[in-house]
Amino acid sequence: MSIELIVMDVDGTMTDGSIIYGESGEEMKAFNVKDGLGIRSWGRLGRKSAIITGRDSAIVQRRAKELKIDYIRQGVKNKVEALFEIADICKLSMTQIAVIGDDWNDYEMMRIAGLTFAPADAVDAVKYIADYKLSSKGGSGAVREMIDILIDTEGLSEEMRKLWSASSN
Repeated sequence: MSIELIVMDVDGTMTDGSIIYGESGEEMKAFNVKDGLGIRSWGRLGRKSAIITGRDSAIVQRRAKELKIDYIRQGVKNKVEALFEIADICKLSMTQIAVIGDDWNDYEMMRIAGLTFAPADAVDAVKYIADYKLSSKGGSGAVREMIDILIDTEGLSEEMRKLWSASSN
């Protein structure tokens, strides 16, 4: 069964986990453009994406909209519940869902997903249960590395190449 949905945590996977506050109290995060291209490509390949995060941030909402992420759940206390909700909306089984997480608050969600990924700097417990221990750190291409693995294992490499060929942009 193929992976139809990728689910991403934010802090520590899409970012390096740093939270920067400006003088006025505004929050700032840095996102990796290669991750972004991977997420957009995943969507253009007809697959779905979701963010499930414990924090609530306008920056995350903006990034999700920019990347056309299908589902976003912020301020989540129970990530497993949110995962089941999105799976139900999409009519997917857990075997069709891949999750990337880096810390204890992702652990239970990762235990039930069909395929799991941990950035190089994830906590040991999460790395231990992950199907793939990535060589990239969170915020430094870990999400892209996950998507590249999925594109390869799902046999989508040629479609990916065609997406970005000069004639299809």
